[in-house]
Amino acid sequence: MSNYDFTGVRVLVVGDVMLDKYYFGSVRRISPEAPVPVVRVKDSKLTLGGAGNVLSNITHLGAKGIMFSSCGQDDNAVTLKKLLDELGADCGFIERDLPTVTKLRVIGEKQQIVRLDFEEIVPVSLTDEHKRFIDKAASECGTVVLSDYGKGVCTDEMCRFVIEKAAEYGRKVIVDPKGSDWSRYSGADIVTPNVNELAEAAGRNVENVDDEVCAAAREILGKYGIKCLLVTRSHKGMSIVTKESATHIPTEAKEVFDVSGAGDTVVATLAAALANGYELEAAAVTANKAAGIVVSKIGTAPVYINELNEEGRSHAVTSLDSMLRIVENLKRAGKTIVFTNGCFDILHKGHVTYLREAKKLGDVLILGLNTDDSVRRLKGEFRPVNSEDDRAEVLCSLESVDYVVKFGEDTPLELIEKIRPDILVKGADYKIEDVIGREYAGKTVLINFVDGYSTTSILEKSKG
Repeated sequence: MSNYDFTGVRVLVVGDVMLDKYYFGSVRRISPEAPVPVVRVKDSKLTLGGAGNVLSNITHLGAKGIMFSSCGQDDNAVTLKKLLDELGADCGFIERDLPTVTKLRVIGEKQQIVRLDFEEIVPVSLTDEHKRFIDKAASECGTVVLSDYGKGVCTDEMCRFVIEKAAEYGRKVIVDPKGSDWSRYSGADIVTPNVNELAEAAGRNVENVDDEVCAAAREILGKYGIKCLLVTRSHKGMSIVTKESATHIPTEAKEVFDVSGAGDTVVATLAAALANGYELEAAAVTANKAAGIVVSKIGTAPVYINELNEEGRSHAVTSLDSMLRIVENLKRAGKTIVFTNGCFDILHKGHVTYLREAKKLGDVLILGLNTDDSVRRLKGEFRPVNSEDDRAEVLCSLESVDYVVKFGEDTPLELIEKIRPDILVKGADYKIEDVIGREYAGKTVLINFVDGYSTTSILEKSKG
């Protein structure tokens, strides 16, 4: 499938929504008050965690999410509801005189220094009003997710009621499980444990090999009356296991920065795909692609629909919006970003050597590529010889180029301002003071060209 489109899809998420707070900073000294690092905070971030991250993923895939959860009556609840409101989610809450579940993480020099948890776990009770909300939402949605983080929402009563209502309307129920006793998930269509959660439910060690995963999964299917398990297996991808069959799907991940939230992404994508009419295996393959994208990000973050669509093509060609999200994660992972730009109309030895030398200056090379209209304005009406898509595809095949992002302006100034690379590279025919965008880069480096190679000279030879 070349293009994913979840417009009009609706998914109900019932579970433990949380507020995730991140503080990012640098560490230069130890506190004189105690032997602990002092983190000088430079950046902060608020995101939805738990069931909220499932709903965020659903929304960013272009589907519509409906949430039912619990929260406190505190400032964190106000922030949580604002984040959900920004997603356009319809929400029902059991509001209680308890702290809104909140996790605060302090990150210093790419390392988590401490995590503070604000929570008090008390099982919820359902009223008739709550049941009416869930009933109506289940009737309107294509699939239902139970996102159990063990914070009190997914009680036996809640799970039984949700599974019964979903069955009444012919909706599939997907469960992200918690704990060793899965009896409350009886009758669910799909449960999505990782290997550790599978082992906990099986009550024994389970090695991450096909036979052991399938054997443990089938024990659980029989014990709890669950129709199917989708087991996420880290670097080994995922496995769909029923009583009769098993399908193993290899991982799609290219570079792993952070696995937090990957399970939420799998559940969200699976739910959206099934609600959109996909068969289970096709939905699982789509979820596997989404998981491969999200583990390249730092912290709890959703996958966007354009990222999922771009994943099926050359991974290095990306939109500006996607590029900026990638850059944010690369910087938080401590990667050195190198940027250069050009038309690269007819690729030759000079280009290849230049790009190879540029890549040596850092970890990631981003190439800004002039669009066809931009090249025509710069080079004349008979250029480019090769289209922007063809040029991008050829550049992506180079080992030195990590990402290509197109720009239609005459100069890359706006692109450089937004990306703010650590190193800006241009050819040695420039003077440093004349390099456009250098004020937005950590430093500017000039690289010598290989003598005797240029697109113009190649075109002149072809005329001769």
